[in-house]
Amino acid sequence: MSKVIYITGGTKGIGYGIAEVLLKNGHKVAISGRKQEDVEKAVAELSKISGDIFGVSSDVRKFEDEQNAIQKITGNFGKVDAVIANAGLGIFGSVDELSLEDWNAMIETNLTGCFHTLKASVDELKKTEGYYITIASLAGTNFFENGAGYNASKFGVVGFTQAAMIDLRKYNIKASTIMPGSVATHFNGNIPSDKDDWKIQPEDIGNLILDMLNMNPRILPSKIEIRPSQVRK
Repeated sequence: MSKVIYITGGTKGIGYGIAEVLLKNGHKVAISGRKQEDVEKAVAELSKISGDIFGVSSDVRKFEDEQNAIQKITGNFGKVDAVIANAGLGIFGSVDELSLEDWNAMIETNLTGCFHTLKASVDELKKTEGYYITIASLAGTNFFENGAGYNASKFGVVGFTQAAMIDLRKYNIKASTIMPGSVATHFNGNIPSDKDDWKIQPEDIGNLILDMLNMNPRILPSKIEIRPSQVRK
């Protein structure tokens, strides 16, 4: 059965890969990104797969942007069945050198952004008894050097989503967090190429989400860690 699914940070990387898989499998997809031109470019490409694609510019750090996004999505598709809070960024450096601006950028985007997205969409998810999914990271359970700000934001996403799961299940809303390891994206300045073949691919996460959406409603995979099956080549 076709669902309406909203993906934040859907103009590239993991979010774009998820959108591709969902569109290929008959779902209606809305994506957002901070820059209107990036949204338009992604929508133009994704529309080659299906016409059931809709784009809206939104900065998840701004609650009003997410409210506007949900309003436009419901205006276009009539409802929202699932929300994937994917937008994020990583800035790495020693904690004693990490700037206030970089710390705030990660916390506001990676963590507060997830709250804004849920807060803006929860009434629609109550109507559809929908699904809220966050894209966290293995950095949400494994700390590492130069990762203080990123670790803090992703540990927060994991904790937030798990608590939200308990709060929302009385409305028959499911909530899960996915914690990927190395993914072949443009994250942290990487340019995906053949050297990234060993990594998780964005479409792999899309296929995982497709499986989650198709699971029997009585099943809730609340926290999912995924990592490459092979070590770095």
